[in-house]
Amino acid sequence: MNLPSYFIADLPAEATLSPGMLTEACQAVRRNRAQYLAPCPTQAVVDVLAELAHNWLQPDDPFRQIALEQGPAATGFSRATLERGLDCFFRRMTYAELTNLLHQELGHVERLDRFVVTEPELKSGRTALATGPRLLVHFTAGNIPSPSLMSIALGFLARSAQFVKCARGNDLLPRLYAHSLYAIEPKLASCLELATWPGGHPALEAALFDQADCVTATGADRTLADIRSRLPQRVRFLGYGHRVSFGYLTREVLSRFHARELAAQAACDVAAWDQLGCLSPHLFYVEHGGSVTPEFFAQLLAEELAQLESTQPRGLPPPQVSAHLASRRSLYSLRAAHDPGTRVWTSPGSTAWTVVLEGDPRFQDSCLHRFIYVKGVADPRDAFQAAAAVQETVSTVALAAMGSRAQELAVEFGRWGVTRLCALGRMQDPPLTWRHDGRPSLGDLVTWTDWEQ
Repeated sequence: MNLPSYFIADLPAEATLSPGMLTEACQAVRRNRAQYLAPCPTQAVVDVLAELAHNWLQPDDPFRQIALEQGPAATGFSRATLERGLDCFFRRMTYAELTNLLHQELGHVERLDRFVVTEPELKSGRTALATGPRLLVHFTAGNIPSPSLMSIALGFLARSAQFVKCARGNDLLPRLYAHSLYAIEPKLASCLELATWPGGHPALEAALFDQADCVTATGADRTLADIRSRLPQRVRFLGYGHRVSFGYLTREVLSRFHARELAAQAACDVAAWDQLGCLSPHLFYVEHGGSVTPEFFAQLLAEELAQLESTQPRGLPPPQVSAHLASRRSLYSLRAAHDPGTRVWTSPGSTAWTVVLEGDPRFQDSCLHRFIYVKGVADPRDAFQAAAAVQETVSTVALAAMGSRAQELAVEFGRWGVTRLCALGRMQDPPLTWRHDGRPSLGDLVTWTDWEQ
């Protein structure tokens, strides 16, 4: 199946883009939005997005087949990792969950269609309407594909024309998603444009910024700061910068009966998207004093990662990344020879996975690609002190705890600044209604009109 050239991103790699071309593209999708998307009922948009997700879950869907056949070479992920990641994403994109998202973020599923009133608004004698940006511009990151697909879906829910600037070399899956939309609803697809170019092209980006009403960007903090500094004052900016995540296992759950299951769930978190997402764990804190020691948990985790490598192999990273992984391994292997508090488990003959047990509890950035630390701590205060340097950038904590202690710890982690707590095994699989970095994902896009009656 050859993709037709519906989008700028479909042009040959040697094609030259100009600011005028982007300006015309932005104006075209805005006109199409006014004609097709703005008058479209929210319920109809939900139906299309849910149908699209259902199609992507079918083994014979042509766009899914292209993604799984060409995706490993284009993205660096193995076929099994892509398949699991896409299935996790599209299983959430159901009619019920999309409707729940609208209720959660806007208070009413028809809030974007007309003035509606909720009970608190009725008591204050007002009603309200939400309106999405006329043109929404996305700058996507290139680490994993699901956030860019989610951004597009949120843009359609907000009934915005969209221009997606894909990360260089990571446009295959957003393009396939856009083409799959074109196959079932070409009028809505005509409100979407995609393109890619090397970073740092001020003239092209200035053309986009001049047309945009709202810009979202995911990437390094310095990239977000640069984009923000060049935006016109009138343009709303939503930036999603560098974030780290980790797991925390309490002594109560570390029984020999449950330890293997917990290690298998932790291994799934490490393997999902090859540990490259902001929700992927850099390390697992394991409380001392349980039936299972941090060292034994690290050994179990290594065994589960070895098992996953046979069914869900890691993608092949670039040579410089493999060299860095090998260098980091050598460092800890040397340290383990002289420090009884350090141990290393590694995949034989490759850098496919690495588990490092380290006595020092200080938070350590992983080099990712299934390289994970296990560190013992006495209690949450010990972990908070050890992770103080990254406190402002922590996104997700996978919490393994039981009963009343789970409730107490959840409050402690929330007060410390964690914006999402989940079970082990679910770190890279947040619900559709997840508040990204603690903010409403759809609600942040809209502008409200209150009507006092």
